[in-house]
Amino acid sequence: MTDSTDLIDTHCHLTFPEFAGKVSATLVAAQVAGVRGAITISTSTSNARECLALAKQHASLWCSAGVHPLYSDEPCDWSALEEVGSDPKCVAWGELGLDRFHAQPTFEQQLTVLHAQLEELERLQAKGLSKPIILHCRDAFDQLIPILRATSLPRDRFVFHCFTADSTAMRALLDFGAMASFTGVLTYKNAKATQEAALLPPLDRMMVETDAPFLSPEPHRLERPNAPRLVVHVADQLARLRGIEPLAMRAQLAANCKRFFGI
Repeated sequence: MTDSTDLIDTHCHLTFPEFAGKVSATLVAAQVAGVRGAITISTSTSNARECLALAKQHASLWCSAGVHPLYSDEPCDWSALEEVGSDPKCVAWGELGLDRFHAQPTFEQQLTVLHAQLEELERLQAKGLSKPIILHCRDAFDQLIPILRATSLPRDRFVFHCFTADSTAMRALLDFGAMASFTGVLTYKNAKATQEAALLPPLDRMMVETDAPFLSPEPHRLERPNAPRLVVHVADQLARLRGIEPLAMRAQLAANCKRFFGI
């Protein structure tokens, strides 16, 4: 395999209990499948430190630093963003955003943490510490995009991870200027609206991920936990939908990841 066709799982959670004591084997299995690495994503400021510690133990693993909206009721130590983000192993901020699907934490709590986090990222950007930003947006495109527009953060440095919405939401994020990232949901028979939305982005504005340990793709949907090696099925489904040869699609996705995250 060459670097040009080696995929990266751009979003997984290898600090979660499902991977305790199994990260090395998980990354080896990924490389055998043609997935040369992964980004383990932060859910809180304390988890950001855990993600960095894990990433520093593995050459093919990187991390992010940020507060997930569903963890916005946990204590936030904003100094952790600069601390973790200053390390070359940290390649992104997030995941951050809004979630209207879950009742807790409250939407007001989520908004408070989101605004504080974006202000911190703007402060760090002004200091020269700028990174791409991974967004969690569930049933909240109409609320989140205007908030992002009001910041000084570059629009082409955002990616809406785990895109499972429809063409209307896809057009909104594309008009905003962001990237879209797809998970195993794209392989599900009941995800027709998301599959139709996947026809819209330019080829250079898409990425793939597992969101492991969640959302195992077909034909491994019943397999738990999901793992970075299975991101190939998301890439190949995207190739089928777009009518592109699978290896060409993998090469495009690898190039997109390299450009966006600097990996």
